Amino acid sequence: MKTSAVGRKSSNAGAESTRLRRLTRLCCALLLLLMVVPGISRAQTQPQAKPPGTEPTAEPAVPAILAAFDKYEVVAMPEAHGMKDIDDFIFSLIRNPAFPEKVNDIEVECGNSLYQPVLDRYIAGEDVPFSEVRKVWRNTTQSMCGESGFFEQFFPLVRAINQKLPPAKRLRVLAGDPPIDWDKVKSFEDAVQFLGRGPSIASVMEKEVLSKHRKALMLFGNHHIFHGGPMSSVSMYERDYPNLTLVINDMGPFYKSQPGQSGNPFATWPVPSLVLAKGTWLGALDLGHFLPPPFMMDRDCKVHNEFPKPLQKPMEELVDAFLYLGPPDLSLKEQLPADIALDVDYEKELPRRESLQGLHPMPRETNQEIVNEAENPLYDVSSPPPDTKLMEKDCLDRKNHTPAP
Repeated sequence: MKTSAVGRKSSNAGAESTRLRRLTRLCCALLLLLMVVPGISRAQTQPQAKPPGTEPTAEPAVPAILAAFDKYEVVAMPEAHGMKDIDDFIFSLIRNPAFPEKVNDIEVECGNSLYQPVLDRYIAGEDVPFSEVRKVWRNTTQSMCGESGFFEQFFPLVRAINQKLPPAKRLRVLAGDPPIDWDKVKSFEDAVQFLGRGPSIASVMEKEVLSKHRKALMLFGNHHIFHGGPMSSVSMYERDYPNLTLVINDMGPFYKSQPGQSGNPFATWPVPSLVLAKGTWLGALDLGHFLPPPFMMDRDCKVHNEFPKPLQKPMEELVDAFLYLGPPDLSLKEQLPADIALDVDYEKELPRRESLQGLHPMPRETNQEIVNEAENPLYDVSSPPPDTKLMEKDCLDRKNHTPAP
């Protein structure tokens, strides 16, 4: 999963609390990963000279992805996570008239599978109150989902698309997150059984898509979809269903990481573009050229700023293609939807859920901080690192006061 620090000119304290909250959530998720993969070595993430390989061939992205469904059962790509450009691209993809001709299902990270029956009725066009169906994305294990402007629009958009289609062509949206019932979660022991999301995501894909020979678009954070990734759901189901999934990675802050480089090396590519990774010099690069290494915590609450060892390999072994959406320094970030910011009860509930998951709840953004954020709509890919000493202290405090799972 990707994370970004968002800067504000008028409220540095608010920006810092928002950034640290996002990083803390990420560390908590990756703490579970380190319990499975205890050995971590330093990733080779420093900028390197351009490696050997052919020059990538850029194709217009929407037609290329639609054509990929002729060969693959699943196309997996990142979504949301604060990046509005990816949000807008996905909207353009699913609104394309050819999309329902190629695709049956869309599996999403921000969907609580407990509410799949409600979601099915809503997406099919039945009369379901919005206050009921929004539990699908507001009541997941991830607070990020409930504060996402993308998912606030995504589900109603698919419903509207379906209303223009004959029944046989209508899309189904599949909720991949574990079926947690927050009304019944009162302790860390209640919550922890739902925090390992990978098996739930893979199970939904196997049961509802692959075993039925259907076609699906899979919308998840990067680490859930890498081939061979230690927390990748794609990797889990590929043991039984290999070679059926095209994995796409966004370009991220790529061109800023290249030594001695001026300008954008992809300036002549169409926007948006898709390029295949295999055999190209892009595919020969490592993950550190595309994503900043995460801050991960081990069992002793020590912070490691590196990729897990299974991800320390050429990108062409992790992904099949790259999505280019234009110059990264002009990328836009998501804004917090007003209906969420004004929902006082929900904003109070999110810290409770974070505490029950072993996270240290951070202050929610104030109304003034949200207003100030409008001063800088760009997605910041060059934020300063977090205070790792504070993160380690918070982890030790939780460890000393929370019963072991």
